[in-house]
Amino acid sequence: QVQLVESGGGLVQAGGSLRLSCLASGRTFSSKSMGWFRQAPGKEREFVAAISFSGGVIYYADSVKGRFTISRENAKNTVYLQMNNLKPEDTAVYYCAAANVGRARTMLQEYDYWGQGTQVTVSS
Repeated sequence: QVQLVESGGGLVQAGGSLRLSCLASGRTFSSKSMGWFRQAPGKEREFVAAISFSGGVIYYADSVKGRFTISRENAKNTVYLQMNNLKPEDTAVYYCAAANVGRARTMLQEYDYWGQGTQVTVSS
């Protein structure tokens, strides 16, 4: 079993930055692909970014390309999401997810473990 705990959310003005962190429990973190998803009020949860077990393969949603950066530190069991040039439409609860495979995944149903989420609010 893997437990994921997100942190780093908050309130920021448009154009600002936030860095989300996700700490995973257990000794198998380095073998799992990781992802970030988000869910805005009244909308479905959507893919944001994914990273393979080694960090060698990364995917982004078109809406965040060039603004968000996903990275991981396997020695710290942690995955990050650096968010720059934030926009009001980035407002959502952000979820960290882990998959029992090494290849990066973009589909919600391909993930096996989920964190509780952290709120990101971007004011205009």
